[in-house]
Amino acid sequence: MNDGAASLPELIAGLPGPWQPVDAVQVNQAVVRVARLDGEFPWHHHEEDELFLCWEGTFRIEMHGEEPVTLRPGDVFVVRSGIEHRPVAEAPAHAVLLERPETLQYGN
Repeated sequence: MNDGAASLPELIAGLPGPWQPVDAVQVNQAVVRVARLDGEFPWHHHEEDELFLCWEGTFRIEMHGEEPVTLRPGDVFVVRSGIEHRPVAEAPAHAVLLERPETLQYGN
């Protein structure tokens, strides 16, 4: 993680693989992460809100008991605390995430 400016395109280009997020910068009590999404991530939930910003490609957020939300470049969506969810990308896509530094990728 960089204390100065971070290039999201460079971080995204250097991602090690799908579902392996990299921290870009920390702000207040949150961290900005970038991730490559490809396929189905396991169902999980967090004890805090999780923000998804679609950077490139298309993906959807599936939530138990609710209609899925499809995100395209520039779209932003917040999964509220406690909601069981999973991101799904039919083709590789990239997301910018805003969450707490201690947020576990696979949830609580």
